[in-house]
Amino acid sequence: MTGRNPVDRGKPGSKIHVLTDRHGIPLSVAVSGANTHDSQALKPLVMAIPAIRSRRGRRRKPDKLHGDKAYESRKLREWVRDRGIGVRIARKGIESSERLGRHRWVVERTIAWTFNYRRLAMRYERHGANFCAFLTLAAALTCYKKLPT
Repeated sequence: MTGRNPVDRGKPGSKIHVLTDRHGIPLSVAVSGANTHDSQALKPLVMAIPAIRSRRGRRRKPDKLHGDKAYESRKLREWVRDRGIGVRIARKGIESSERLGRHRWVVERTIAWTFNYRRLAMRYERHGANFCAFLTLAAALTCYKKLPT
């Protein structure tokens, strides 16, 4: 997750988006153009969360969503709340994003784990679908490495 940067308009390249649980295990991943705003990736990421098996049976949603100021909009907050997910997104001009740093570092660490795979450190694929496939494979390998042995 990167912050809002007015210089990114027209920037070539791609940006990865990762939605993780509180331990850093990737639940869903996506790729977008570097010139698209981060908030446009939130809905597809939340919709792509797989069913979670717990003691209470199958759950389809997390309890709470933490995000930085790039995801702050009233429509997104309402959309996430309508799905029964608690929202903890820093508000522009009111809260500092430093308070969310306790939770955000988990996502940044997961992105760093993803870029440890040489194929993803630099984008060699011409087509976005191929790059997304390698990103999904990296997320699956990260989940596999975190399984208890």
